Amino acid sequence: MDVVIVESPAKAKTINKYLGSGYKVLASYGHVRDLPPKDGSVRPDEDFEMSWEVGKPSQKRLTEIAQAVRSADGLVLATDPDREGEAISWHVLEVLRQKKALGKKPVSRVVFNAITKKAVLDAIANPREIDAPLVDAYLARRALDYLVGFTLSPVLWRKLPGARSAGRVQSVALRLVCDRESEIERFRPQEYWQVLAHLATERGETFDARLTAFENDRIQRLSIGDGKRANDIKAMLESAAFTVESVEAKPTRRNPGPPFTTSSLQQAASAKLGFSASRTMQVAQRLYEGIDIGGETAGLITYMRTDGVQMAPEAVANAREAIESDFGKRYLPEKARYYATKAKNAQEAHEAIRPTSFSRSPRDVERYLDKDQIRLYELIWKRGIASQMASAEIERTTVDIEAKSDGRIAKLRASGQVIKFDGFLAAYVDHRDDSKNVSDSDEDTDDDSKRLPEMSAKERAERRSIDATQHFTEPPPRYSEASLIKRMEELGIGRPSTYAATLQTLQDRDYIVVEKRKLLPDAKGRLVTAFLQNFFDRYVEYDFTADLEEKLDKISAGELDWKDVLREFWREFSAHVDETKELRVSDVLDALNEDLAPLVFPEREDGTEPRACPRCGNGKLSLKLGRYGAFVGCSNYPECNFTRQLGTSLAVDSSEAGDDDGPRELGNDPETGEPITLRTGRFGPYVQRGEGKEASRTSVPKGWEVGSIDLEKALKLLTLPREVGKHPEDGEPMIVNLGRYGPYVQHLKTYANVESVEDLFEMGPNRAVSLIAEKREKGGRGRGTPASLKTLGEHPQFGGEIEVKDGRFGPYVTVAKINATLPKGTDPQSVTLEQAIELINARAEKTGKTPGAKKAPAKKSAAKKTTKTSGADKTTAKSTAKKKTPAKKSETATRSKVKMKVDTSEDSVPWDAD
Repeated sequence: MDVVIVESPAKAKTINKYLGSGYKVLASYGHVRDLPPKDGSVRPDEDFEMSWEVGKPSQKRLTEIAQAVRSADGLVLATDPDREGEAISWHVLEVLRQKKALGKKPVSRVVFNAITKKAVLDAIANPREIDAPLVDAYLARRALDYLVGFTLSPVLWRKLPGARSAGRVQSVALRLVCDRESEIERFRPQEYWQVLAHLATERGETFDARLTAFENDRIQRLSIGDGKRANDIKAMLESAAFTVESVEAKPTRRNPGPPFTTSSLQQAASAKLGFSASRTMQVAQRLYEGIDIGGETAGLITYMRTDGVQMAPEAVANAREAIESDFGKRYLPEKARYYATKAKNAQEAHEAIRPTSFSRSPRDVERYLDKDQIRLYELIWKRGIASQMASAEIERTTVDIEAKSDGRIAKLRASGQVIKFDGFLAAYVDHRDDSKNVSDSDEDTDDDSKRLPEMSAKERAERRSIDATQHFTEPPPRYSEASLIKRMEELGIGRPSTYAATLQTLQDRDYIVVEKRKLLPDAKGRLVTAFLQNFFDRYVEYDFTADLEEKLDKISAGELDWKDVLREFWREFSAHVDETKELRVSDVLDALNEDLAPLVFPEREDGTEPRACPRCGNGKLSLKLGRYGAFVGCSNYPECNFTRQLGTSLAVDSSEAGDDDGPRELGNDPETGEPITLRTGRFGPYVQRGEGKEASRTSVPKGWEVGSIDLEKALKLLTLPREVGKHPEDGEPMIVNLGRYGPYVQHLKTYANVESVEDLFEMGPNRAVSLIAEKREKGGRGRGTPASLKTLGEHPQFGGEIEVKDGRFGPYVTVAKINATLPKGTDPQSVTLEQAIELINARAEKTGKTPGAKKAPAKKSAAKKTTKTSGADKTTAKSTAKKKTPAKKSETATRSKVKMKVDTSEDSVPWDAD
């Protein structure tokens, strides 16, 4: 019997059914070793030697794998067919050799792009050795990310308080978001006018024509810059005679796009399904690993981390059969289509993402999949099959029209298109062609989708009406997750497997925020980017990062030595870091104040000095650094204590600042006679009634203009929290209030969101009861009362029903007082009994809890815990045990002290926990 190692239990379960009793399939649960999160895990002075650590959850699994291998005939490493998969196989093999579990047993490495019986059996029949260059590429990336994280992040902490971390790819992605926000802030709208004629043919069929020339001047989008000229043209057209000059109909063909890559799948899923990048990958992982389809477990799609756009020949043949069967012979082109990627540095090591069988249509598998799975599968199936379908045949018609009035001549154009044969459009329409995704900035483009009535040259056109409309240019749109991924791919930054993890890291670090699916840089992110651009500009340059990615790809191809790449990078990077040791915080502030001045202190409309302190009038505003990050303060401190916090937008609103000459009196409370004032504190503006410790205070809600706060609004805010009535079931009060996450209504331990702040002042008991009931129906949790979402079944060892609950810190599984948090991004409704048991067992092992066991009495004196260490580690342990005299902290000591904050794994993507 051979032991087969894969990453996930779901994948193991599927493959085990294919291989039969001659094989035992075990899961490693992703990576089994990683670099310890402390300084010295990668040692450049020792030719980049690396120390690896087996995580606690992996220790037991590796012991089980080792025991199985000792009694097996051979070992088969069947992890994913990419760099991370190769690295997992290498790690498992290294650990088994250290445990001396292999002996002389044969070891083989197999890869398959799809989890189907044929693909798995073909792979088993064609083993190979571990791909050393691919492992070297993993080691190089892991070392680079570690070195950047543990070298650059401490510089940030010392020189820019409040910053979290910096990373090789993460920092460049953040710069893209910040640069786009800077473009938007610098943007100045430009006025322009459009002139549109609503005309009709001699037979009364209407159509629209756009102005293209006026009195020998070509009219483009921004040609008409004011209403005076627009109205002059409009007046001329209202008295003009219109004649069709020419009608031209051109047949064109539109070809389908290639099947999905990781990047294009994430973009399409975002635009069409509203999925985040991480959600897309989670659902795709389940489709890849296997779904029970009527008693048969099968992987429904090929491997989902790829930048290749080709399909295997047998898949192309299968697609062509499905096209002829489902759509008809006319939709089948004579020859199969071939695609080549346009992405920078694309490896194309694997197939594109496609269904494992095109004959398995979405309608055939719909009943076996949940809502998200079927939607994503349908997207992949349609895009894959469309890629091999016939071109769409379109007829584009252009009609040029002349208008004459009193010797003045204008030219107009009407255009439209007719789909003569839909071709691949019968299966799939790209998200970029959906009308709902056309931005407002495209409002003046030809409406080619409209069909024009029949017309002929010299025919007269009848005027119905003339419109002259004012418009303004718009700034470039903020990035969404999908558009940022597309831009990173175009620049060659990062790799398909890293995009979702990189974006999640930026959100976890509070460097960016997501509003209405758009990415906005937080003030913290803007400051980090400005710091890096001023003092580490080379390492956030797009070309530098892309060139480094290209070198890493050459390592995986066996064209470069991985340590040579590390030596070249480290030589320059470490020298650059050493130069910053003498950098003072005042130097950082000077650079940031100069670099960010146009954003933090924009010019005022009244022409006054934008950096003048609104409180003392004599001081100058500038950026300051405090324990919790940057803020704006007055140069006359401590005589003047004016401060202003920085939010998502760096700009300090002068209109708000102008009102901050101390408390602004709004009037007196009509009931108590106490003064009502508007003030600004450390956490923003607020209203206050009375003075001293007994005063009542309420924050001004986000979205309310501070300048618009009057006595009436202030009195409304000061009524909060407000009781709206008693709940009919138990008579307990229902309270409305403003919280950290916005307005809400509370009953006991249930908190339901309220749509707007204004609702708080108008809500009655009926509406409150309805909101609370809706919250409870949706499984909403009350504070301290986790809601049960699902019951999975009995735990085989501990007994009792395993439940999925939604707690204060997110969903988790629980049994016998053992709680195990679900991996981030996991859909609690999709968790299976097997997954829950694995999570609970791992948690019990980590905490040492054994349900039903009595707690051992505490010993009076505990022996020191010892572990096996290498010779070098023993020396270190002995020297550490000795009493040391206080010494000045070194750069290394500083990094070690704050080691737990560093994230060094942005390019070493963790396995998607099932």
